[in-house]
Amino acid sequence: MTDQNAELDVALDRVIEAARAHLAAVKAAAGRIDDDDVWQAYVDLNNASFAYDEQLLDAFGEVTPWDVEAIDPDEADRRFGQITEPGAAGADPYPQILSVRQRRDYRVPSVSALLRVAETARRSAVPEDEDAGPVESVGEAVLELLQAGDGSLSSLDVPELEPLDGLLTVTEVGEPLDLEAFDDADGSGPFAPLETDVLVGRLDEHPFLPDEDDHEGHGHEGHDHAGHRH
Repeated sequence: MTDQNAELDVALDRVIEAARAHLAAVKAAAGRIDDDDVWQAYVDLNNASFAYDEQLLDAFGEVTPWDVEAIDPDEADRRFGQITEPGAAGADPYPQILSVRQRRDYRVPSVSALLRVAETARRSAVPEDEDAGPVESVGEAVLELLQAGDGSLSSLDVPELEPLDGLLTVTEVGEPLDLEAFDDADGSGPFAPLETDVLVGRLDEHPFLPDEDDHEGHGHEGHDHAGHRH
C-alpha cells in the first residue's frame, strides 16, 4: 500500500503541474482561438487527470469528480490538425505555390449576335439614366460577358460563342504572381513559365456537341477532358 500511496502522490503532482501549465498557456494565448500550446496543455491535463483517477480507483475504490477519457495526442493531432501560427517556422511543410492556368478558344458564328448579347449585358450593369455605349469588337464583347458574370469561363457558355479546344495546367512555382511587375497591356508575361517552374499536369479540353436529335443548333453542354501528368 505504501508504494501505491507514493504513486498516487506522484500522479497528483502531475495533475497539479499540468493544471498550472494549462493555466499559463491559456493566459499566454490571451483569448486566441485554436492556440496550439493551449491544446497541448489541455491534452496533458486531461491525461494526467485520467491517470490519477484510475490509480485512485485501483488503490481505494474511489473516484474523482473528473469525468474524462484518455486522449491519444497523436490521434488527436491527426483528427483535428496541428494549429500553428501563419509564418511560424515549420508551419508549412509544402511551401510551393501552385499556379492554375487555363486557356479555351472560341469561334464566333455571328459577330452581330455576340455584340448584341454583350450590349444587353452591359446595359444591365449601368443605371438606366446612363448611356452604356456600344460594344464595338468581339474581344470587347467577351470581356463584357466575363465582367457581367463571375469572371470564370462559364460566363462564356452562351450560344453566341462556339467552344473549341482548351487546356488547363497546374504548375508549381517559386513565387506568387506580382501584378505590379507587368504592364497592363502585357497579356503574355504573367502567363510565361519560368525555368524553375515545374509542370504538375495538364488537362486537355475537347468540346462536345449534343446529339442533333436532342437539340438543334450549335449550343454546347460541356467539355471532354483528357489529363496528362508530368
